[in-house]
Amino acid sequence: MRTTTLWAAAALLGSAAPALAQNTPEENNPNQDAPFVRNLRADRPGQTITAQVLRAGQFQLEAGALRQLPRAGAAGWLVAPTLRIGFFNGMELRVSQPYQSLAPGDPAITDAPLAPARGGWAPLVVGTKLMLSPNYDTRTQVALLAETAVPGTGAPALKQAHWAPAARLLVSEQLGQRFGLEANLGFGQQGLTLADVEAGQFLGTLALNGPLGNRAGFFVEAYTAGRAAWNTGATAGLYWRPQPLLRLDVHTGRVLGGPAAGTATAGAGLALRLGR
Repeated sequence: MRTTTLWAAAALLGSAAPALAQNTPEENNPNQDAPFVRNLRADRPGQTITAQVLRAGQFQLEAGALRQLPRAGAAGWLVAPTLRIGFFNGMELRVSQPYQSLAPGDPAITDAPLAPARGGWAPLVVGTKLMLSPNYDTRTQVALLAETAVPGTGAPALKQAHWAPAARLLVSEQLGQRFGLEANLGFGQQGLTLADVEAGQFLGTLALNGPLGNRAGFFVEAYTAGRAAWNTGATAGLYWRPQPLLRLDVHTGRVLGGPAAGTATAGAGLALRLGR
């Protein structure tokens, strides 16, 4: 009788094991429904790029227009569209190509007093974002971004002759259910030689995202960039989600210290996601 009971218990446990094994780590994650990880997050506005990586099959288009008002010199516009594509194994592919419009005679660009406008499409930038976290919904998310400008692309006055690689470590920390801190630490260079490495630029950012109701939220950021001389600044903005997969934003910023101190920015943009 005892032997029969043990066999029955073993059979019962054996039949339950496959059912338990069907639950993935994400399905057992109590944080998967937290608004911070569920809501659409964008790699804009400002300098900070989110650590959130798109899931396989998701597409996200981000675009915005930024008005740049330097302390000295003429103002200009920067339009920055980015296409993000979720791939397998926690990998995201991305491509962007900013368009910049500069007023004639901008002293930051040329020494000629009345030079013609110099603008157009900047070099094409391609890259990938790799998820280093154990899954998409952890409270602490870590990712690595690697990208490069493609030589020979863009307007004749702006194209580059060499690859220009850059990399960032992206970290986000969820605070409660709806707030989050985002931090970036990056390095970029304009070529592949040792001299390019020695002249490369560092970037550090820290941003706070939070809700203002169920559909709106705010964004504040501090950043520093440079090497021998550092520009430091801040960006603040508001966003609104009329639909779960559409986000609109407005923002303003200012360079507070460094060679570009006094430069002000203002802009607006959107992020649209397709796929689940």
